[in-house]
Amino acid sequence: MTEFSAERLLPQEQILLHELNHRINNEFAAAISVVSVAAVRSGSNDVKAALSRVAELLHRCAEVHRALQMPEHDIVSDAETYVRRLCVSISRSYLSHRKIKLVLATEPLQLDANRCWRLGLIVYELVINSARHAFPGDEGEIRVELLRAGAIAQCRVTDNGSAAATAAPGRGLKIIDELSKSLGGRLEQSFGSRGSRSILTLPCGSEPPVIPGGTRRGVQISEDAAQALDDSPSTAPY
Repeated sequence: MTEFSAERLLPQEQILLHELNHRINNEFAAAISVVSVAAVRSGSNDVKAALSRVAELLHRCAEVHRALQMPEHDIVSDAETYVRRLCVSISRSYLSHRKIKLVLATEPLQLDANRCWRLGLIVYELVINSARHAFPGDEGEIRVELLRAGAIAQCRVTDNGSAAATAAPGRGLKIIDELSKSLGGRLEQSFGSRGSRSILTLPCGSEPPVIPGGTRRGVQISEDAAQALDDSPSTAPY
């Protein structure tokens, strides 16, 4: 889907989207199975190792897809945990082998599952855009911040790369803009030779807004952090 209105999806659209996700999950499982069987049957250790790496990458890509699936129940969700888990999956599947470090600084935030899902789609697009356009030679740092102040929340994605300031907006940025509008939010972006910054500001409650501040919990994504999140109870809306 390339456009997201502020209204909820119709029941028929929800069914079709869930069916599409189900089929994609099956395709991932089938591809992983084929690669794994080929690895077992190969008589070459080098081929076995290469195919095992492919199977592992497919597993990690499937994790990202599952994290971005539309929630089935619109319940209140822990957006902080959801964003952290999503970022771990993105780091594993797309960033780590390019030596791009992903750093998180988050605060507790509760959102209904549908809004949490749309926030996740925005974070995914922004992080992937940074990885693709800001680091042509690989290596660098992307920082994701999730802040809450009263009735206002902010999600910031920054990098220390060198995206072109004159680059024409692509399909991904148009999708991000529509998603931001569907959340009743505002997206501000700046690009330059010393890095880029995207700031999404959105309403998240009935309390009067105040100036963002407070203490943030920061963490750099690592295998230890990823394992700790894997071992903790899942409260994400997927």
